Amino acid sequence: MNKKIYILAIFTAWFAILLPAGLLHAEEEEKSKEENEYEIPSHVLTISKENTFPNSSEDQEVVEPSDLVKELMGDMDIAIENPELIKMLNETTLKPSPLAIGYRGMVYLGRWPLNYQSSETNMNWEYQKINQNEINNLGGDTSQKMNYIQKEQKEIKGALTNKIADPNQVKTMMLLEAKEKTNLPLSYATTIGRNTKKDNAYEVPVKKQGTLQAYSPAVNEKGQVTFGEVYIELKGSDKAITIKNVTKQGIGAWIPVQDHVSFSFQLE
Repeated sequence: MNKKIYILAIFTAWFAILLPAGLLHAEEEEKSKEENEYEIPSHVLTISKENTFPNSSEDQEVVEPSDLVKELMGDMDIAIENPELIKMLNETTLKPSPLAIGYRGMVYLGRWPLNYQSSETNMNWEYQKINQNEINNLGGDTSQKMNYIQKEQKEIKGALTNKIADPNQVKTMMLLEAKEKTNLPLSYATTIGRNTKKDNAYEVPVKKQGTLQAYSPAVNEKGQVTFGEVYIELKGSDKAITIKNVTKQGIGAWIPVQDHVSFSFQLE
């Protein structure tokens, strides 16, 4: 074998072995980077036990399609992930007669948001300022400690960033996607009660003034919603889900992190 051809063959073999490993390593690095992006930093603390306002967790009902609906969705090109639509399909009785030879029918179920595809999920740990505590130790002779004490009750609300049809269904799909991505306790509304306190202490030396600012963090979710007209098509004893007039629309949302506070301490 020609020496050049032999070296080329060895190089090609090593490249074939190393390339998948390199791709796998790159995928692992990307996944690790994403996980770190959503990891709660040290200056963000949970107040779930200390909060004087009892927030109710916004646990979304996970609706699983029935065996029949799974079967009907199996050959579809467009995914149906809207829990409300899946729930309605589960409750729909489809039992065409086996003797209905030549029968054809089309049942219109309406225009629905079918699924949401996320393109960006970014953290803003200082989404909304909720409190400020201060200690003036300019004339003091010993250092002082300050703690976080919520002066007024604050309600932090999230929202969609632009108008869209069926906003509540879209919000639900975006919330489910953002929760799965970040593994954070997300909700479109969270409240920090008055006199909520935290034991985290900050030292204010003599001849200094300390300011402790508190913020509510939130997730900025961006992506695309697919809409379509949903039909149940019946052909004799056969049945199918048909989607027509498909459109897509970009959408964004701010979703607060429930019972968490981000702190920023400054000395002057």
